[in-house]
Amino acid sequence: MALSPNIRGALLMTGSMTAFTVNDTFLKLLGADLPLFQMIFLRSIGVLVLLGGFTLWRGALRLPEGGKDRWLILARCLAEMGATWFFITALLHMPIANVSAIMQALPLTVTLAAAMFLSEPVGWRRFLAIAVGFLGVFLIVRPGADGFTVYSVYAICAVLCVTFRDLAARQVSREVPSLTVALAAVVFIGAFSAVGSAFEDWRSLSLINWVWLLAGVVTILLAYVFSVMAMRVGEIGAVAPFRYSSLIVALILGYLVFGDWPDFLTLIGAGIVVATGLFTLWRERAVIHKTPTPSRMR
Repeated sequence: MALSPNIRGALLMTGSMTAFTVNDTFLKLLGADLPLFQMIFLRSIGVLVLLGGFTLWRGALRLPEGGKDRWLILARCLAEMGATWFFITALLHMPIANVSAIMQALPLTVTLAAAMFLSEPVGWRRFLAIAVGFLGVFLIVRPGADGFTVYSVYAICAVLCVTFRDLAARQVSREVPSLTVALAAVVFIGAFSAVGSAFEDWRSLSLINWVWLLAGVVTILLAYVFSVMAMRVGEIGAVAPFRYSSLIVALILGYLVFGDWPDFLTLIGAGIVVATGLFTLWRERAVIHKTPTPSRMR
């Protein structure tokens, strides 16, 4: 039985989010034995080889011709570098489900930033949902509570960096292949981590470290590829909500691998963030469908 484009897109997005979260699990395991920048650098080398080969095989390596695209890709790469450092640092010091719960605020922050800086129309319902969603993030982070640490702030900084990254990506011309943009980010992260690792004492890898590292490289590559494929299959409004599957996977892996389970307020906050994010995506889809197209205006 042939699957509809929306179902295929949903499955690909779920696969992408699962691969991202599994990769986070391998990074957290590696982080117990390896310095931060050494771990990022080794992973970047593996991803660069595989993603670079895949990009060349698809014929998708096409450097941007316009100066605007080059500056946007540079800005995106710098934001990706910041997001990687903040996110992995938070991941190594926080339960994986808590970090994932904070990252679920991304649809809200991207919608708000697009309204503020790109003049994209956002109605009062979505603004209200964003405000409620931020209250959910506050419940997860809870400044001043016993469980609050600076690494909660790092996770929020990762959200801000990814938001800036996505805004830059929205402005890149469609003529620039997505794989080229992703490959540029890998190159920058590799260079950034190479500099950082020069100031660390490198450690030798055990057999299990190599297994986790290779598994992390494979899963992050699958995550990138599935993510690109998902956004090119079906309607974005139907596919995007399946990003939240990463939280379910994070809860399961956090409990099975690390024995972590979020407290009640964190779960409530995560539920609020997911619910408001889903509402925001639904309203965006509804507004798009209500907007007259040129064919309807004739």
